[in-house]
Amino acid sequence: MTSSFSTIFVKKMFSVVPASFEIVNHLLTFWLDKMWRKRAAKIAAQTEGILWADMCTGTGEMAGHLSRLAPTGTRIYGIDFSLPMLKEAKQKPKNKGIYFVASDIKTLPFSSECLDLVTLSFASRNINLNKDILVYSFSEIYRVLKPGGSFVNLETSRPKNSLIRWCFHLYVRLFVKAIGSRISGSRAAYAYLAKTIPRFYPSEELAGLMRQAGFNKTVFEQHLFGVAAIHQGIKSWDKIIG
Repeated sequence: MTSSFSTIFVKKMFSVVPASFEIVNHLLTFWLDKMWRKRAAKIAAQTEGILWADMCTGTGEMAGHLSRLAPTGTRIYGIDFSLPMLKEAKQKPKNKGIYFVASDIKTLPFSSECLDLVTLSFASRNINLNKDILVYSFSEIYRVLKPGGSFVNLETSRPKNSLIRWCFHLYVRLFVKAIGSRISGSRAAYAYLAKTIPRFYPSEELAGLMRQAGFNKTVFEQHLFGVAAIHQGIKSWDKIIG
């Protein structure tokens, strides 16, 4: 697929799954995705400042976690290019007060150095139409962050241990497409998901791509033997001044 065709495909894919999106994610991860999102939100909420944005917010699950942890006066944006997903997010009572905005992550509607925090959860794989596009998207996040601002990225990963990696990929191949398709009614969406998970980068390589985008201060923590990872990149003052 070309990058433009792939973008259209991903956008169309997400337009047909909003109603079942969260429950399928929970079932496929045995509810671990909720725990990982909460952990990522706790890391993110340690960031100083009151302008936060959750990119590729989908149904607003991460944005909702952030809103419950945010200091009084914090403004939280939920950004997504899928209008059906945003509609689902806006309907949740717990997302009241979050500002949902339709936008592509590659052309964010924010001025440079205006946000204190950006989060991204289980979306890097969908942005990863190729490595250059992923780095460019991370660079756009870097652009809108203030010096000292934080980027917290939760994503599936590639376990180092070969046996664990084999078991994880076998599970993805056997169950993600079958279960996701049956519940959501979208065979294409979960066939796509089943393909992107095993091909995504190991934690160390993803950290390297974040550094290419400008985040020279980057750390990560792995979960479930490396099946998922939370990366944090800081837009350092040194790089801006230097």
